[in-house]
Amino acid sequence: MSFIVAALSGLLFGLGLIVSGMVDPAKVLGFLDLAGAWDPSLALVMAGAIAVGLPVFALAARWRESLLGLPMQLPQSAGVDRRLVGGSLLFGVGWGLAGLCPGPALVVAAVGDAKALGFVAAMLAGMALFEVLERRAK
Repeated sequence: MSFIVAALSGLLFGLGLIVSGMVDPAKVLGFLDLAGAWDPSLALVMAGAIAVGLPVFALAARWRESLLGLPMQLPQSAGVDRRLVGGSLLFGVGWGLAGLCPGPALVVAAVGDAKALGFVAAMLAGMALFEVLERRAK
C-alpha cells in the first residue's frame, strides 16, 4: 500500500512541477536572473508550496507514525552548520547552471532530454560520492 501512495504522490508532485513551469529551464533561469528580465512567477509557486508544507510539517512533527502506520522520518537537526551551508551552495550553483533542480530534472529526464539526463547522472554521482565520504568519515 505504501508503494502505491508513494507512486501517486510522486505523480502528483511531477504534475505540479509541469503545471507550475518548474520543468522549463528557461523559466527557472528567468526567475534566477535578478539583474535582467526577472520572472517572479516561480516565487509564487514556492510561496504556495511553503504555505501548504509548513502547517503539514508542523503537524507531522507531533506524530510518531504516518497515516499508513509507517514510522515518521523527519530531520532531527535544526541547526545551521558548515555542511548545510556548503550543500546549499552546491545545490544553488547546480540549479543556476542547469536551470533545473532534482525534482524537475527527473521529470524532464523521463522524456529523454539530454541535458536533464546529464544533470541526473551528475546528481547521482554526487550522491554516491557523498555516501562514500560519509562512510570513510565514520
